[in-house]
Amino acid sequence: MKMKKFINDPSKLTSELLEGLALANKDILELKPNNLVVSKSLKDANRVTVVTLGGAGHEPALSGFVGDGMIDISVVGDIFAAPGPHACIEAIKMAEKGHGVLFVVLNHAGDMLTANLTMKEARKQGLNVIKVVTQEDVSNAPRENSDDRRGLVGCVPTYKIAAAAAKAGKTLEEVAEIAQRFADNMATIAVAAREATHPQTGAPFADLGDIDMEIGMGQHGEGGGGRQPMKSADETVEIMMGALLKDLNIKTGEKLMVIMNGSGGTTLMEQLILFRGCVKYLEKLGIEVVANMVGEILTVQEQAGFQMFIARMDEELLDYWNVSAKTPYFSK
Repeated sequence: MKMKKFINDPSKLTSELLEGLALANKDILELKPNNLVVSKSLKDANRVTVVTLGGAGHEPALSGFVGDGMIDISVVGDIFAAPGPHACIEAIKMAEKGHGVLFVVLNHAGDMLTANLTMKEARKQGLNVIKVVTQEDVSNAPRENSDDRRGLVGCVPTYKIAAAAAKAGKTLEEVAEIAQRFADNMATIAVAAREATHPQTGAPFADLGDIDMEIGMGQHGEGGGGRQPMKSADETVEIMMGALLKDLNIKTGEKLMVIMNGSGGTTLMEQLILFRGCVKYLEKLGIEVVANMVGEILTVQEQAGFQMFIARMDEELLDYWNVSAKTPYFSK
């Protein structure tokens, strides 16, 4: 089937979408050379700042969460591709306001290669930066091998928690510890019911047919090993939430953040029905949902499916989550 998208020159997708993001949010962010999306609140920052990197094509993530109370600078690569370390060093220097920089990276091969080269150069230049990696996909590695886990939607609440700790005046080491503690207590699992296509080539990521879904599929079409016939919303919730609770060893009486992240081709109707199912399922187990997001947060073009995320919350983390923020696609 021919890909149908309202685009211009496929080679200009990244530059045009970032220009559009900046034009639509002039009061929140601005676009700088080398595809740096910069929060306008950065100029007045007297705190630890937050920098991240990642390829375009997953909108609104990551740059849609640049703004007051979340990301200070997003370094953007081409579609599904990491940017280079030179741009990341430029961003870290730009973000430094005398208190250090937290560098949040999703665990994908290209992103990690760039991040490791960036950190090597940052040490050489004496820059005050700490890297935190988000790697919470439960489907492709056990918790004891968490370095092999992919980073999914969990990066977004990590930005929020870290930025709030920074706003509270915490040191870089304290911000990094808080962000890492949150990241160590989160888990995500994804499911796809229809594959995405690459917006530059039209090539499909996979072939799921008309009746199957695949639990565990990564956000670039990586296999998850959980292909099975489509289930109802509540049946799917039971399978996926069960895996998440087991991974984090969640017990009765605990408090959770739950995120229902649409992958790009799943309606809000479906997402809300699924979120309802999560809350009802957890209520039966005596587990309280104290924070949530529902909607398209980190997408894979028109892929039908979703990512289900949970994180163990304590009062400190909940307080940080509830601190005000203003970005194009998340405000509190």
